[in-house]
Order: sequence, then structure tokens, then C-alpha cells
Amino acid sequence: MKSDCPIKQIIKRDGSTVAYNLSRISNAILKATASTGTPNPKIADTIAEKVEVALVNTYGSATIPSVEDIQDVVESVLMENRLTRVARNYIIYRHQRAMARAARAYSFEVTDNVPYKKLYEVLRWNIDHSCDSVQNLNKLIKTGGFPEMIKEADKRYFDEIKLAADRIVENRDNIRIVLIAGPSSSGKTTTTIKLSEQLGKAGIGFKAINIDHYFFDLGKHPRDEFGDYDYETPQALDLDLINEHLVMLLDNKIVKTPHYDFKSGIRQLNVHDLKLDKNEILLIDSLHGLYDGMTSSIPAQKKFRLYIETLGQFRSEDGTFMRWSDNRLLRRMIRDKDHRNLKPIQTLTHWHYVRRSELKNIIPYIQSTDYIVNSALPYELPFLKIRLFKYISKAIHSYREDPKRLDAHIRANRVYELLKHVKAVKNDSCVPSDSLLREFIGGSRYRY
Repeated sequence: MKSDCPIKQIIKRDGSTVAYNLSRISNAILKATASTGTPNPKIADTIAEKVEVALVNTYGSATIPSVEDIQDVVESVLMENRLTRVARNYIIYRHQRAMARAARAYSFEVTDNVPYKKLYEVLRWNIDHSCDSVQNLNKLIKTGGFPEMIKEADKRYFDEIKLAADRIVENRDNIRIVLIAGPSSSGKTTTTIKLSEQLGKAGIGFKAINIDHYFFDLGKHPRDEFGDYDYETPQALDLDLINEHLVMLLDNKIVKTPHYDFKSGIRQLNVHDLKLDKNEILLIDSLHGLYDGMTSSIPAQKKFRLYIETLGQFRSEDGTFMRWSDNRLLRRMIRDKDHRNLKPIQTLTHWHYVRRSELKNIIPYIQSTDYIVNSALPYELPFLKIRLFKYISKAIHSYREDPKRLDAHIRANRVYELLKHVKAVKNDSCVPSDSLLREFIGGSRYRY
């Protein structure tokens, strides 16, 4: 198929960019029509062209969509054209491709930037604890087993952190910096706190540096047509100053770190004194902790890289697995509302920046990590629903007819279809004060 589309490249799952090809979209749709028993090239080409129009309306020529973005739009266009059966088969086709990648990767820790072996362990744990699906989760709530599952889930998360701490202790003579990295709202802050507690118990001194304070002033970042800032890239941070300060800290010199105010978007330089003693480890909690440019001035053997992600294996009412990024989107909608002066719907519409940066600047570096922690909590959705469902519902109606907000509408609709079957829980007294979930819903004993 020939195309004059202004979109020239797409982002693959490994973070690399390749040429955009309309025929690949058409071929995938054709396979979905074939699975209905009647392959239809004409329908495949027609839908592919409509998908291209939707992509251009949503992303224009200024941004590069990901494979994930394109597949979401394909599903949406199929549904809009009442090709429900083909849409269902396309979803199944996507899932089968993912499972095929998994089948090839069980003997590896990370393949295609996905830790398949870890996912299998998570799925087995969820099945063993009857919290692998909406149906089983609702049953636990109804039968009174929910509080006990919360305890077990928190213990699993804590045990993973303790194992990471043990590895750091074993290599104490070499490690000077511990990087806690991962995508937005994966729980890096709580994980950093809990890891520091374990290091303290092992007699290891440490200090933490807040990389968020190294953001450039928000006004210096470009805006899109909606007036939204793209501050999700590593380049939104003053990487040169970070590296300069890291070298000084490892030389036991005093540095004056900046202070960034998220509500005003303004940074002040030379505000906080920080010094790392010779026997101390520096903890860095950052989205881009694995990004090479973040710590390029420090030798690799002096760093321990911990990657954290919501690697949940939780099935919706129709059997599809909840996306990790949707889990984190819900967390961030609450956090931004309570701490960053943003409405939940603003977080939703900004999420395409978040996701695109993750695919390009965060997830590809998972292969360089020393340890992986799963921060998905099987019990969090009932508490997230009670706080966010009304906003999700409103977003569906607000962006239904807006072609430039198709990505936001797709996400809102997908999350709505998942949450509408989950039994909401209003009373969160069964969630411990040191739970990772408290980082987002409030009531934590930790100070963030």
C-alpha cells in the first residue's frame, strides 16, 4: 500500500525507531479478518487507511507514535466501524504474539525489554493467592479474605527489596551508588525508603539525593498545541550538573543541590548542602536512573542498578491482562491531583508523553539492570477505583468526538472497562501505613 502519511517513523518495543509502513497495519488487520474464516483484503486496506487518518489527527508529524499507540488505534477504529468480531480477533492476535515472545524467553531474564521469567513468577503467585482476576479479587472482598491477601502481597514486595539489599551488602566494597529506576508511579520513592531501612539494619551508611530537583525551569521546555509541556525526557534534567555533583560527592566534597518547586515549575540553584562520607552509599531515586547520561561520569562497577515496575498479571472480566502502564496511570492521576496541582484529566491527556518517553528512554535500559522488583499490588484497584472512577467516566464522554484526543479516549475507555467490574472499597484501614500504595492514596508513615 502506498501512503503519503506525514508520520515517517514509529517506536518499536525495544525503544528503537523504524520506518512507518502502512502495509504492516493492513497485514495485521487482514490476519484478524482471516481468523473469522473469511479473509478480506479490501476491509483490511480500508480500515488501515482510516487508522492512518486517526494517527495523523492524533499525533501529527511532530511526534513519533509507538507500536503500542498504533495497535490501540487499530482496535478503536475496528470497533467504531462495527467490526467487533475482527477487533476481538485482532486483540487475540496481539496476545498470541506476546505469548510467542514469552515462550522463546523463559530461560532469559530480559528479552524484548520484558522480564518474562519474572512475569511467570508473578502470575504463579497471583494464582496461588486467588488474586489473578477481577472475579477472584471480588470474591476475596466478598468472603473476607481481602485483608489477609493484603498482608501477603506486602510481604512479597518487602521480601524482594530485602533480597536486593542483601546483594548490595555482599558487594559493599565496590558499590558507591545505588540507582532505583523505573517508569512513572512505579513506586520508586517507597522502594528507596524501604531499601534504605534494610541497608541501615546491615550497618551501611547512606544518603539520598533527589534528582527531581535537577529539573530545568518548566518554562524552558517546549509546549505542544494543547499548551502541554514535555518534561518526561532525560533532557528535561540538568544532566551535566548531576554528573558534576556525583563526581564531587564520591570525592567526599560538599555540593549544594538545587531545589525544584513542582507547583511553580521553578528551580533554585545552590540550596541544599549534601556530602557523602567515605563509608556511605548514595541512593538515587529517578525515572531515568538507568539512562547512561544520568551517571556517565561514574564507573559501572561502582553502581548497583535496581529496576522497579508494576509487573502485575491481573486479568479483566473478559480475560485480557491489565496493562502495567494503566496501573501506573491510575496511581499518577491521584498523586498529581494531591501533590502537583494537576487535575486527573490533565494527567490522562499528558500520559502519551509519559508512555512515549518510557518506551524510548527508560524501558530499553532494563537489560542493564542488576535486580528487578515488582511493585504491582493485587489489592490496589478497589481503592484506586473509589478515588478515580468518576474522572475516568467523564473523560470518555469529554473526548469521544475529539480526534486529537483519541489516545486519551482509548486509554480512558480501556481503564473504564476494567474498573467497572471491580468492587470498590472505600475503607482503607486494612492497608498498612507503610504500604507502597500509601505513596499514592495518602496516610503513609513515610514522608514523601
